[in-house]
Amino acid sequence: MTKDKIKKTGLLFIVILLVSFYSIKAMRESADNKDGYANFFVFWLSGKMVANGQNPYDQAEWLAGYRENGFDNSADPIFLYPLPLSVFLLPFGLFSYANAFLIWKITTQILITIIIIILLQHWQISIRKWLILPLVLLAVMFYGPAILLLRTGSLSAGTALIICLFIVFLEKKVSFFSGILLSLIILKPSQGLTILVLVGVWLIATKNWKVIQGLFLGGVILWIIGASVDLTWVSKFLNSGAAAFDRRLGFQSNVWSFSYLVCKGAMDCTYLLGSRSALILLGVTARYLWKQKDKISIWGVMNISIPLGFVTTVYLWQYDQILYMIPIVWIVGTLIQKTKTYFPAFIFLLISTAYSLYALFKMFGPNGLVGDLWSIGNTLIIFAGIGLAHYIKEKPAKVIN
Repeated sequence: MTKDKIKKTGLLFIVILLVSFYSIKAMRESADNKDGYANFFVFWLSGKMVANGQNPYDQAEWLAGYRENGFDNSADPIFLYPLPLSVFLLPFGLFSYANAFLIWKITTQILITIIIIILLQHWQISIRKWLILPLVLLAVMFYGPAILLLRTGSLSAGTALIICLFIVFLEKKVSFFSGILLSLIILKPSQGLTILVLVGVWLIATKNWKVIQGLFLGGVILWIIGASVDLTWVSKFLNSGAAAFDRRLGFQSNVWSFSYLVCKGAMDCTYLLGSRSALILLGVTARYLWKQKDKISIWGVMNISIPLGFVTTVYLWQYDQILYMIPIVWIVGTLIQKTKTYFPAFIFLLISTAYSLYALFKMFGPNGLVGDLWSIGNTLIIFAGIGLAHYIKEKPAKVIN
């Protein structure tokens, strides 16, 4: 057997092993979910409604969908996300809720693996990639947000894949298509909007007009997809999103929730302090990206935009921090490249994973959702890791230990 065949056979074995492991893990997670309800239900229901010719933005049909599936009325009068997302979720609506959720859990784990493998291609020394892969993959799979992601059925792994592919295509100078691709992150506006603002500043500063053109075209395509179901979907989405924002204040680790707590629930004070804090952070970061436009890569821009976007947006939960795997891979790879040893990268992974599990424990502790405020530590650790990896001096080349 040739070396090439041995390599392909080994790769196939690893793929089968991982898919089998992910499937078993997903089935166990589903068995542990006693009440049968998770965030994924709203995604599945929206896809099912579109498949049946119904409108997730019709309040009567949306609430009826909840009752038909044995659940109480929704806290949200209509589907809380942009309507085009429900069209993309249509394939899941063709399955039962339980089977669709199981498929999504398996798919999510596969997506996380693919993202890590793609990002590790940035480092060309093969021995590094194959030694780092199991270490990073293990750390990310036990990362608090990843555990919560699988439990709730959030779609954030899809957002992470879009950003990962955007980085790859833009580095390969496929500018126009990368812009269309990036427009998809607006399907989760609370996660995508702040990232788009900061990345947009860098794109304008670097005069990458083709990406911006692709972004606009992508936005038009998304509007048309939504309009095929409901012509007035944009105004309906904006109204439902404003109501959802008020109900989530005080629970999440962003400037809005901390402002709400500082202001002791006074909404005028909350809006004033929250908006000023968010604008200051976004403004300072935008100025930095503009001034450093020639020194910072698109991956570097994302490393800053993702965590900064998390703390300045209106609402996101701890599971949305799964996007932090993108800067985590960069931090680990850069530390190994500069220090010529795995020890600093291992310590970083150990600290970030251990704290994330602590933050997850606090979320399910006696304080309930208020415990999600502890996830601010995940963000601070990422910023600390980025700073360390950026400023640490590179050692002379030698055989890696």
